[in-house]
Amino acid sequence: MSTLSIEFTEIGKDFIICKMPVNNKVHQPDGILHGGATAALAETVGSVASRYFINDDSVSVRGIEITTNHVRSISDGFVFAKATSIHMGRTMQIWQIKITDEKNNLISMAKLTTLSIKKK
Repeated sequence: MSTLSIEFTEIGKDFIICKMPVNNKVHQPDGILHGGATAALAETVGSVASRYFINDDSVSVRGIEITTNHVRSISDGFVFAKATSIHMGRTMQIWQIKITDEKNNLISMAKLTTLSIKKK
């Protein structure tokens, strides 16, 4: 999380929000936010949300699938990722992650599936 300077900003009843600066550390060659950095942001907020809401120290959380659709580019400022629970099962969780800019314009949408496994 420190590599991408991701910072958690809000925790709600069924969501978590974080923000990430958009700068040359996360640009692709054309000078806009790299899709891989966006996917890493989405998986980070969704995985942390699963771990937080499961609230069980005997399990670990693993991301098992992520899909990300990029709808708008951004070259500077901040993006905000809001992970909202779609399904909170005992072993599988599904999150919708909406990534927006500072004006609440949609940048990307992601869906993350996580799996909770017992620690050995």
